[in-house]
Amino acid sequence: MSQVPAAARALQVLRFLAAQPGPVPLDRIATALDLPRSTAYHLVNTMIAEGFVTHLAEEKRYGLGVAAFEVGSGYTRQAPLQRISRRPLADLVDQTSQSAHLAVLHGRDVLYVIEERAPGRPPLVTDVGVRLPAHLTASGRAILAALPAAQVRAAYPDRTAFVDRHGTGPTGPRQLAELLRETRRRGHAIEDGEVTPGLASVAAAVLDHNDYPVAGVALTHPSGEDDPGLADAVRRTAAELTRRLGGHPAAGR
Repeated sequence: MSQVPAAARALQVLRFLAAQPGPVPLDRIATALDLPRSTAYHLVNTMIAEGFVTHLAEEKRYGLGVAAFEVGSGYTRQAPLQRISRRPLADLVDQTSQSAHLAVLHGRDVLYVIEERAPGRPPLVTDVGVRLPAHLTASGRAILAALPAAQVRAAYPDRTAFVDRHGTGPTGPRQLAELLRETRRRGHAIEDGEVTPGLASVAAAVLDHNDYPVAGVALTHPSGEDDPGLADAVRRTAAELTRRLGGHPAAGR
């Protein structure tokens, strides 16, 4: 528990807004973060004054402000997550002879920030900078499974939030909730042919010092080559990155 509750709540608001595809009403923020409406109102107004949140008065919605963009730009320049992750991902490829990648959540998509391709393996669609629907990818499912349920519901409120690529994967909130429950029970996420026919992936979430999922580590392999050792290797790598970020590998929701 944070010793500075107001600071913790402000950071939760920032995280929530950053995960949305667009500005949202105040009630959505309050519900997703389990805050009294008055508390949410005072928080966002303080953050507006500091430039981290902007109020779209005509739409009665709130979104990220310029100051949040400046923080994001600073992160991009420093790239600490990529710096920390590159060597462990290269080691993962050496251990498994499969291609590995690291992705972060961006709205309802995952954004790939590292790809380590194994020699002799086919090229993938997960090049650095590519975005794919989070609910279809193993790395996205690993992250979503570790998020608070209210945040997942806010991001996927109804069937219109679900994108289809190859006619497979969850198509509504109930199917997604069941898939994420199974992911948590299993201890890692999987997908098979839902991103690219003929290829499957296994992934695990990387947690920060607040046990919040900041990324997903994944291995991609040909469909049918279901080696339990791949999931074990991915979980070990995710646990190592979690430790490097000050998190607790055994944590998760």
